[in-house]
Amino acid sequence: MGLYDIPIATLDGNESSLAPYRGKALLLVNVASKCGLTPQYEGLERLQKNYAEKGFSVLGFPCNQFMGQEPGTPEEIAEFCSTTYGVSFPLFEKIEVNGEGRHPLYAELTQKADDEGNAGDIQWNFEKFLVAPSGEVVARFRPRTEPEDPAVLGAIAARLPA
Repeated sequence: MGLYDIPIATLDGNESSLAPYRGKALLLVNVASKCGLTPQYEGLERLQKNYAEKGFSVLGFPCNQFMGQEPGTPEEIAEFCSTTYGVSFPLFEKIEVNGEGRHPLYAELTQKADDEGNAGDIQWNFEKFLVAPSGEVVARFRPRTEPEDPAVLGAIAARLPA
């Protein structure tokens, strides 16, 4: 099964998948509202605004697996992201990214190795995966890599369809 075929609900509970984003470059990020890395929402939103018209989207996946740093309800998460960071990119249902309950989407994503050759479990909130318009996972950036790091920007630019 390809990434586009894996069922996942939106933050507001509607059944969906990544199929609506087929043909775009995507940056998939496990996010949290109460993390030291939460200010990365600012950079993620700037990426969304700067590249959306070029066939790109950030997709956020709230996760509460790292020290309970995403405890909110879907409504609370949406409100926080909107009012605090002006998030306009799509957010999906709260999921698990590691362990036995790992969402099938993250079972696929975590097979991708980072630049040091390490695949497997998500290390923390705000780990980033770049997906090419073809649906291939082409890069993995660890949590402390800022969204606007030159390596991330270069990888996105190289994958834009337009």
